[in-house]
Amino acid sequence: MSRARFSRLNRTFSSTAVNGSNELLSLQEVEKVLSDVREYDVSVVPVGDQCDWADFMVVATGRSPWHVKNIAQALIYKVKQKQKGAERMVLPSVQGQETGKWIVIDSGRLIVRALDGKARAYYNLENIWTPMTAHTEPVEDLSKKHFKGSSY
Repeated sequence: MSRARFSRLNRTFSSTAVNGSNELLSLQEVEKVLSDVREYDVSVVPVGDQCDWADFMVVATGRSPWHVKNIAQALIYKVKQKQKGAERMVLPSVQGQETGKWIVIDSGRLIVRALDGKARAYYNLENIWTPMTAHTEPVEDLSKKHFKGSSY
């Protein structure tokens, strides 16, 4: 995992207050947890310009369904540890734990997506969320391809 990717983004994100602070998880904490669970192929995608519900999305690949689930459990454990002694515990929203193919951990302004290799290739999240560059190839006349009797 590239420490430089996280250090460039030295901010904390969450819409929920925890122990008087304004974060559930920081990028540095996510980096530490992912390193501890031996996560690999981690990308940080700035999404704040494209949506109003998150600033960054962290995408990571798990080696097995168990590993993907373990990533989510480790992040939830970290949030619980930060809130020890708090009157009220606030946990991130977690989706997709049933199969272990993909999991989304929503901790406020920071979204973590852990996927197995096949799911990551299929969903291609980095390319979807990376701002599009200028399209240099000519756009084909789609009507010719989709109407019966048209030539290719």
